Amino acid sequence: MNKHKYIEVQHAEMVFETKKGSFHALADVNLTIEQGEFTTLIGHSGCGKSTLLNLLAGLTTASEGVLLCGGREIAGPSPERGVVFQNHSLLPWLTCFENVHLAVERVFGARESGAKLRERTAAALALVGLTPAAGKRPNEISGGMKQRVGIARALSMEPKVLLMDEPFGALDALTRAHLQDELMRIVAQTGSTVVMVTHDVDEAVLLSDRIVMMTNGPAATIGDIVQVRLARPRDRVALAHDHLYIEYRTRVLEFLYHRQARPQKDAA
Repeated sequence: MNKHKYIEVQHAEMVFETKKGSFHALADVNLTIEQGEFTTLIGHSGCGKSTLLNLLAGLTTASEGVLLCGGREIAGPSPERGVVFQNHSLLPWLTCFENVHLAVERVFGARESGAKLRERTAAALALVGLTPAAGKRPNEISGGMKQRVGIARALSMEPKVLLMDEPFGALDALTRAHLQDELMRIVAQTGSTVVMVTHDVDEAVLLSDRIVMMTNGPAATIGDIVQVRLARPRDRVALAHDHLYIEYRTRVLEFLYHRQARPQKDAA
């Protein structure tokens, strides 16, 4: 697939007004993401990762600057940008199928038949391997399965961009690894553009085409970007001994724990 510039962040600033005064969260953020690219945002807590993701989702509006998706300004939430949060946010009284169907109905209900909407819902659940659990409610499935339903719900809207905020952060290590592999498979199948917030260096290197490393806040910005040139599909076991994987992992760790640790120590 020929890639081209799809998401653009131009001189984005974010200032929040609080009871204690103004808080400058993001300063002069500039970023371009190609169509079909998997980009992760990584940095210490409070570096503005989730703030930037919320700007891309249209959940908040930048104080200054412009954000574009597909050449159009991001002015609010849109089905073309699906969002998956760390908290799956499923409605507990609905089944897995019904939770996904609700999103499908909101996006396609005005122009498609009930049968087509059910078909879309079933396809989204099949994509994340949850067809057998379609009739179960959230309290009847595991945490990893709940997160899969959240991913299915986002994918069911056929978004051009998938925005993920620490989607596997609350899961145990084995479940997290399994869902990382599932996500790589899904993205390869759908060709989605993905922007994901993570604290996990290994997760960032495993999944990404590029790792965007944020400086410490306040007034956080992009400190460096690592281009991850690892062939796909990726095997986590084989990569553990790959010299390029180790090099990328080391670069991110050095940024986070040397370049970004010093200012905090000096201020102490």
